[in-house]
Amino acid sequence: MKIAIKTQHAPGAIGPYSQAVACNGMIYVSGQLPIDSESGTIAEGVESQARQSLKNIKAILEAGDFNLSDVVKTTVFLKDINDFSVMNKVYGSFFEEPYPARAAVEVARLPKDVKVEIEAIAVK
Repeated sequence: MKIAIKTQHAPGAIGPYSQAVACNGMIYVSGQLPIDSESGTIAEGVESQARQSLKNIKAILEAGDFNLSDVVKTTVFLKDINDFSVMNKVYGSFFEEPYPARAAVEVARLPKDVKVEIEAIAVK
């Protein structure tokens, strides 16, 4: 059985999808834009945007009784792959070894013209 996970500590879905779905001991967190859930504002710059996206993932995981150490796979979408090293530094401050598997890809455009979006899969 799948269960939708929802928290007010991360931005709400802007379409017909869930912030996350839990099923069979796993949680699938939808791509998180760098939107502050309290103010509705978007952080400036890749470093701040990566940090906010990861904070949003953390809040959603916690709402589903998971945490960052349960994450096994992430996908990072970057507007400009040249921002990889900046994002990677922030990313490294959120995760510990053994690090999750990860893909990072450059995309032509992201919703709300942000510079980064991150999704995650976690397992208990």
